[in-house]
Amino acid sequence: MRKNVGALYAFPLGIWITLFFVLPITVIGVYSFLARGLYGGVVLRFSFEAYRELFNASLLHTAFTTFCLAATATVITLGLALPAAYYIACSSHRNTLLMLVIIPFWTNFLIRIYAWIAILGNNGFLNSLLLRTGLVPAYAHFLYNKYAVVIVLMYTYLPYAVLPLYSAIEKFDFSLLEAARDLGATKSQALFRVLIPNIRAGITTAVLFTFIPAFGQYAVPQLVGGRDSYMLGTVIARELTVSRNWPLASAIAAALTVLTTLSVLAFMRFNRSTGEAIREG
Repeated sequence: MRKNVGALYAFPLGIWITLFFVLPITVIGVYSFLARGLYGGVVLRFSFEAYRELFNASLLHTAFTTFCLAATATVITLGLALPAAYYIACSSHRNTLLMLVIIPFWTNFLIRIYAWIAILGNNGFLNSLLLRTGLVPAYAHFLYNKYAVVIVLMYTYLPYAVLPLYSAIEKFDFSLLEAARDLGATKSQALFRVLIPNIRAGITTAVLFTFIPAFGQYAVPQLVGGRDSYMLGTVIARELTVSRNWPLASAIAAALTVLTTLSVLAFMRFNRSTGEAIREG
């Protein structure tokens, strides 16, 4: 009986994964290989038409824009999260600072986006402040462009980058930095050649936790983006609800899933091989 206890405990998790991960992915994969219905939906006829449409010039441009926006937000977020996590790990008030990082999770995601609309809008807080101080002669267009998308993406996923970086830095032995300084290394050399390699796992997690959800984001570009900031999530929603081209929407989602999975595996393998090379060196 005891040998079956582990399988019994794992059974609810297996049901959950099957219902909310395996089955949806399977449905998306099957729909991507079916023909488009005359009035929407799918027709039970095998077809590669949806995958041929993926190479449409407009869709490729949107994919490139999506990658650029997600990558830009990830790089800037990582640049902000790394010193913040380092400060929290070295602070005597780390519990209070960690709570401040977690507080945004207490508020609904859409409410936070609308708060940014209230800040960046033509009649929002930022424009009102600039006009009253005389720094600008007229309303500045902070909303409905790619810059607004990057700003909101950075705000949204900054906690996801800070927490894994904090976890990695907290376990770091800071005496290694002192030893590097005693051996003649500068502060920057000690940070980049001692600290960064030893928190590589936290950096990898922060990049993945930021880039992957940003790459598939729908609500942010829909609410604060403009024509120059369409992302693949917006295209998927449009194909499902407006064009009703379910095979194409499924093909885009399937391609995103495969590319994201391959990118994660490649990134983790590169990170592992680099870490081994550093330890051997």
